[in-house]
Amino acid sequence: VTGGTNETLPKNVVRDTAKKIVQLQGSQPIGTKDVSVIENAFEIADLWLNEATVFPATEATTSPRAISRLDWIDLTVAGWHDTMEPLATGLSSAISGLLDQAAGESDELNGSMGAITGLLRTFIGSMIATQLGQAIGAISASATGAHDVGLPLLEPAQPVLIPENIELWSKDLEIPKTEIYIFHALREAAIARLFAHNPWIVSYIRSAIVDYGRGIHIDMDAIQRQAEELMSNFDPAQQNPESGENTFSIALNNGVFTPEETPAQRAALSKLETALALVDGWADDVTTLAAGDRLPAISQLREIYRRQRATNAPAQQLFKSLLGLQVSPRLAREASAFWQKARELKDISARDQIWSGILPSADEL
Repeated sequence: VTGGTNETLPKNVVRDTAKKIVQLQGSQPIGTKDVSVIENAFEIADLWLNEATVFPATEATTSPRAISRLDWIDLTVAGWHDTMEPLATGLSSAISGLLDQAAGESDELNGSMGAITGLLRTFIGSMIATQLGQAIGAISASATGAHDVGLPLLEPAQPVLIPENIELWSKDLEIPKTEIYIFHALREAAIARLFAHNPWIVSYIRSAIVDYGRGIHIDMDAIQRQAEELMSNFDPAQQNPESGENTFSIALNNGVFTPEETPAQRAALSKLETALALVDGWADDVTTLAAGDRLPAISQLREIYRRQRATNAPAQQLFKSLLGLQVSPRLAREASAFWQKARELKDISARDQIWSGILPSADEL
């Protein structure tokens, strides 16, 4: 059920939790210098990208392209919500199924089952919303834009950058700041173009998460075992008022509600991982081509970007905790090599045309 207060995944809980995390970490307001630096970077990036991809620039909007961490939460929360809601729905449906089964076996339970199901749905929704909000809040401290996560989070797709995080990203680098900003603007604007002109990719990524959510089936014996273990280690005296949610978040991570993964779910995860790697690899090839020899540090910037993605990517942590998915850096490198080879064998147009056909699988990459 979506809309109103009956959302399976309450969006206000996601937003409020994320904002609390951002307020703890800090969020610098945007100054006039930030605006001009970001606008200049995007102006150059758009000119260079016109030579590197057939997908045209995204339509101009009046919304600012230089944003703070708090702005980023406001801008992306609806996209995160729509992307992750199928998980909450799948988990709720699986638990409702279990309760229906229990009700069928007991006349006493049958009458009160509706109320119990409603309560559990609310609990699961709040639990996943809190965890998602915490993850988004953490991501806001390092995300450089809306698309470096590789997910379609903005509708319509448009490029934005967070100057505070780019400054953090470039700390201790002996590379001119202009190059660093243009590099991030190229990647961000390239992915925005890809999503804006290929709306089916957005559906493709989301359908993989829907397929995974639909396949959630709960192993009651595993829950009972883990719940007993959890309760035996649970000491109310050591709980502070805010850690009630944390107990259950830890439980979720440790698999109290872990579904038994079916072959269909593994296929859905493989489809999702490959799609994310293809988006990342395509952006890498387009950025490299667009920069050419105009950014002397392009090889170094690409390497730093890859290394940071492999070692410290909160978005990867999010997928790992909620989906058990780890996007391998190797697959992203293979995807980048694939797009480069497609371009070198034919041309830019032929490379970009692949997006309108059948995408290669992980094995084909």
